Amino acid sequence: MLRRIRHTRPRQVPRPGERCELCGDGIGDDHRHLVDTKARNLMCACRGCYLLFVSEGAGGGHYRAVPDRYVAFPGFQLSRAEWDAMQIPVSVAFFFFNSELGRVAAFYPSPAGATESELPLDKWAEIVAVNPELGTLQPDVEAFLVRASPERGKPERGEAACYLVPIDVCYELVGHLRRLWRGFDGGSEAHEQLDRFFATVRARCGATAR
Repeated sequence: MLRRIRHTRPRQVPRPGERCELCGDGIGDDHRHLVDTKARNLMCACRGCYLLFVSEGAGGGHYRAVPDRYVAFPGFQLSRAEWDAMQIPVSVAFFFFNSELGRVAAFYPSPAGATESELPLDKWAEIVAVNPELGTLQPDVEAFLVRASPERGKPERGEAACYLVPIDVCYELVGHLRRLWRGFDGGSEAHEQLDRFFATVRARCGATAR
């Protein structure tokens, strides 16, 4: 039913002092990322290499530049039944369109890293129908990051928060939570990290916390 992503999930956001994985030039801690759509990896890139793949279709679509777009959806609608139908056991998940698979993939944080639900995501199409603004997602490089109601990860309608974010941001969150995770639900440190992380995302969106 569920499997941990090992070889196919993008690596966590690299540490400072690494080099561009295309040309080998040194890069700082504020470097950008590319997605290798074939290998499903995140790649560190210098500014020059990053800009090569900003245009749609550049490089035949093998590499795609991860944009820096943050969008809040304050009117996002999600019912308790819809969240339950996706059988995501925690209160946070992210969704992105995988162009190689030709479908939306759903991941959530766990003690082992990013875990993918292999259950059918038919309900996601219904959620997009109710929230048509979700149709602006760019495949492979952007994700919808959803945080449900804190109580058992099962939101009542209107209680979920939804943001469009760069895909590397989602794996940054996964890395933070993996280091902090304690017990079944992550523990207090992980929940505090979640609060800080979503506060930063809201600020990037220019949105006001509810």
